[in-house]
Amino acid sequence: MDAVRVLITGATGYIGGRLAPRLVEEGHQVRVLVRSPEKLRDVPWRDSARIVRGDLTDKHSLAGVFDDVDVVYYLVHAMGGGGAFSDVDKRSAENVATAAAAAGVRRIVYLGGLHPSDRELSTHLKSRLEVGQILLASEVPTIVFQAGVVIGSGSASFEMVRHLTNRLPVMTTPKWVHNNIQPIAVRDVLHYLVAAAAVEPVINRAFDIGGPDVMQYGEMMNTYADVAGLVRRRIVVLPVLTPRLAGHWVGLVTPIPRRLAMPLIESLQNDAVMADHDIDGFIPPPKTGLTPYREAVRLALRKIENGEVETAWSGASIEGAPSDPLPSDPDWAGETVYVDHRERACAADPQTLWSVVESIGGENGWYSFPLAWAIRGWMDRAVGGVGLRRGRRDPRRLNTGEALDFWRVEEIDRGRLLRLRAEMKVPGGAWLELRVSEGTDGGSHLDQRAVFFPRGLAGRMYWYAILPFHGVVFQGMITNITGAAERAN
Repeated sequence: MDAVRVLITGATGYIGGRLAPRLVEEGHQVRVLVRSPEKLRDVPWRDSARIVRGDLTDKHSLAGVFDDVDVVYYLVHAMGGGGAFSDVDKRSAENVATAAAAAGVRRIVYLGGLHPSDRELSTHLKSRLEVGQILLASEVPTIVFQAGVVIGSGSASFEMVRHLTNRLPVMTTPKWVHNNIQPIAVRDVLHYLVAAAAVEPVINRAFDIGGPDVMQYGEMMNTYADVAGLVRRRIVVLPVLTPRLAGHWVGLVTPIPRRLAMPLIESLQNDAVMADHDIDGFIPPPKTGLTPYREAVRLALRKIENGEVETAWSGASIEGAPSDPLPSDPDWAGETVYVDHRERACAADPQTLWSVVESIGGENGWYSFPLAWAIRGWMDRAVGGVGLRRGRRDPRRLNTGEALDFWRVEEIDRGRLLRLRAEMKVPGGAWLELRVSEGTDGGSHLDQRAVFFPRGLAGRMYWYAILPFHGVVFQGMITNITGAAERAN
C-alpha cells in the first residue's frame, strides 16, 4: 500500500490508540487530533506522529487541522445517560464532514455498530447509525464499518463478559442472553481499518464486519469459561430484568461503570449478525483468516496475563470529572483547599522508591488499610461511580491519562512525580500527589499530598467526615510505600 496522509480522531480511545501505531508501521504519515495532547505524552509512537489539539464539537478549533490529509479516521463516540450525547455526536460528525470537504480529504473511515435494519435500536446504536449517515451524505466518500462485540484485551464488551463469567457461577440475565451475536477480534477490526485507506475513493457505503462465529450471548460467556479453565456457568433467564436493572447489576459486579454498562446492554436487545459479506469484495480477510472467537479470547487472556494490554476502555475520560490541573499553591484563585501533607525519608535509593510508587494500585494495592479502600470503592459503585475495579493497564508502568482504579493519571514525570486526579463521585475535586527526590543524607525522600477542593457545604462536610480516617489511610500509605522500597533495595 502506498503511503497516505491520515488523520485519526479518537486516538486516546480503545481502537484509535491501537490503530495509530499500526498506521505508523505501515509507513503512513499520521496526524492525531485530541482535546488533551498530554494524554499521549507517554505512548511509544508519539514521536512518529504529529499531535494537534482540537475539539470536534468546536468547528473553530478544527481550522487547518484537515489540510493536507488524504484519509480521516472517525473513531469517537460519546457515551452517557439521557439523550444529550446524541446531540454531541451529531454536531461532531457534521463538523468533521464540513472540515474534511473544505480541505479536500478524499476518504473518511468510520467505525459504527452492527445492527438489524428492521428493528427498533437502542439510543446509542441510533446515534452511531446517525453519525454514519451524516458522513455518508457528506461530500467526502466514506466507508462505514459496522461491527458488533469486539473481543480483545481491554475491550469494554470483552471485559463485561470476562468479569461476569469469572465472578458468577450462576448468572441471572435478561432474555437477550439468547440473542445471536457475531463477535469480531480487535486484530480483525484493525485489519479492516488499515486496509480501508487503499479502497477506491469512489466507494461510499456501509459494510458489516464480523468474525467467523455466530453464537448466542450466553454461549459466548460459556465459551469464555471453557477457554479460561472455568466450569460451565449456569444461566437463569429473568424476563423481568430490564436493561436499566441489568445495567445496575453489571455496574456492581464488573469494573464497567453503570454509565458505560447501560448502553452496552441496551445494544444487546437485538441480534447483531452480519446481513451480508460484501466487504470481501473490497477488502479480503487477513491472510491467516478471520480470528475464531475461542482464539480471540485466548489471545486477549494471554495479553492480560502478560501485562501487555495496549489500550483499554478505562482510558476514556469520565464525564463530569474535574479537568483542572492540581494547583501548586493551596490558596490558588482564592479557593478553599484542604490538604493532607506528609513526608518521609527512605533508606532506599530514589529509583527503587519510584518503582514502588509507579506500581501502586490495581492488584498491587494501595499499601494501607485495604478494607477502607475496598469500602470506598463499593460506596462509589453503589452511586454509579467507577469504583476500584478498573485496576491498571500494566502492573509496573503508568502513562499520562490512564485510569488507575478510581483515579486517573493526570501527570507523571517518571522518577520524580505521580499526580492522580480522583474520578470517584465526591462533592468536589480531589487529587493525590507523590513526589520522589534524593534524600539529604543519602537514600531518598517521599512527599505525599492529598488535596481536596470542596464544592459547597456538602464538600466541606465530606472532608471533615473522612478526616478521622486520614491518619490511618494516608500515614499508613507513606509508611508502607517507603518500607516496601527499603525491603526491595
